[in-house]
Amino acid sequence: MHTLWMRLRLLIRMNWMLNVSALLLLGIGFLFVYSAAFLRHDSAQPVLLYQQQIRWSILGSVAYFGLALCDYRRFRSVTWWCYIVTLILLLMVLVFGIRIGGARRWLALPGVAGMTFQPAELAKFAVVLGVAQFLGRAGPLRTATLLAGVAAITVLPVVLIAVQPDIGTAAVILPVVWGMLFAAGLPLRWVLAPAAAGLLVLSMIFGALILPERWGADPETSQRIAEMTGMREYQRERILVFVYPDRDPMNRGWSKRQSQIAIGSGGIAGKGFLEGTQNILGFLPRTVAPTDFIFSVIAEETGFRGAATVLGLFLLMLYSIGRAALRARDKFGRLLCAGVLLMLFTHIYINIGMTIGVMPVTGLPLPMISYGGSFMVGTMALLGLVQSVYIRRIRFPSADAHPVLGDS
Repeated sequence: MHTLWMRLRLLIRMNWMLNVSALLLLGIGFLFVYSAAFLRHDSAQPVLLYQQQIRWSILGSVAYFGLALCDYRRFRSVTWWCYIVTLILLLMVLVFGIRIGGARRWLALPGVAGMTFQPAELAKFAVVLGVAQFLGRAGPLRTATLLAGVAAITVLPVVLIAVQPDIGTAAVILPVVWGMLFAAGLPLRWVLAPAAAGLLVLSMIFGALILPERWGADPETSQRIAEMTGMREYQRERILVFVYPDRDPMNRGWSKRQSQIAIGSGGIAGKGFLEGTQNILGFLPRTVAPTDFIFSVIAEETGFRGAATVLGLFLLMLYSIGRAALRARDKFGRLLCAGVLLMLFTHIYINIGMTIGVMPVTGLPLPMISYGGSFMVGTMALLGLVQSVYIRRIRFPSADAHPVLGDS
C-alpha cells in the first residue's frame, strides 16, 4: 500500500503541461493518419493504419509512464550497455536488415509476423543518454578532451545510420549533440568550432552539386564532382530539386510541390476533415502523406487555424521540456532534458520546413503525429525520461535554505 501511494505521489508531481500537449498531439495524429490514408472506395486501409497507430501509441504510453516512474539516475549504470546493444543492432541492420526502397533500416521483430522496428530510433536514445552521462560526470578535463569524448560517442552511431542509408536521422543527431555541449557550459568558442566545421562541410557539398553546372562544366564532369560527395543519386537529386524547384516537377519534386499546394489551398479555415482534395484525390502520394507529409494534410483540411494550433502545442511541449531542464536536480538530468528538447525541435523544424518548401525533403517524421511505430515509441520514451527528471526536481523554498524535494 505504501509503494502504491508513493507511485501516486510521483504521478501527481508530473509535468501536466507535457502530459496535456502530448495527449492532444496524439489525438491529432490519430485523426489525420486516418485522413491521410482515407480512400472513399475502400475503407479498410485507413482503419488498419489508424488502429496500428493506436497500438503503437499505447505501447509508447507504457514506455512513457514506466520511465517517468523510474528514477532517471538509475540509467547511469546501464548507459553504456544500452549504447553497446544499440551499436550491435545497427550492425545487424546492415547484414540482416529488411531492404525497402533501396535502404536497410528495419529489423524484423522475432516471433511477430510483419512487425519491424528501426534501431536508428534506439540510437537517438542511446546517444542522448551517453553524451549526458559523459558530460554530466566529467571532472576537471580539458575542453579538447571533452570534445574528443563526445565525438567518440557520437561518430560511430551516426556513421552506421548514414550507411543504411538514413541521412536524415544521422543529421538530426549532430545538432542535438552540439546543443548538449552548449547546455553543458563549454566555452562558446569551443561550441562554435564544430558548428563552423559543419557549415563548411555543408557548403562544400552544396557547392559540389551546384557550382560545376553553373560554371559551365560538361555533364560528365559535373557528375564526377557530385559523386565525390559520397551521396547517392536520389539524395543529390533531393538537394538539387530544393535549389531548383522546376528541375523535376513530375518525379523528384512532385511530393514537395503537392505539399505546398495542399498547405496553400487550406486557407484560413481549411477544407474540412476528409475534404482535402490534394490528399483525398491522391495528388499528395499516399506513401508519404501519413508519415513525412502529415502536416500538409492537417494544413489543407484545417487551414491556418489548425496548423497554428499544432505549432502552439509543439511550443507548449518544448517549453515544458525546457522548464524540466531548468529545474533538474543535477547536471545529468539537465542534459537529458536538453537533448530531448533539441531532438524534438530538430524533427519539428525540418519536417515542417520541408513541407512548406524551405528545407530539402529528408524523410523525417513529425513527432507524436506521423504514422510509425519505432519513432512513436522512441519519442514517448524520451518524453518519459523528461518526466522522470521533472518529478524528481529540486525546489528552493528560500535563498538561505538547503534544496529539498518538493512541488513547484
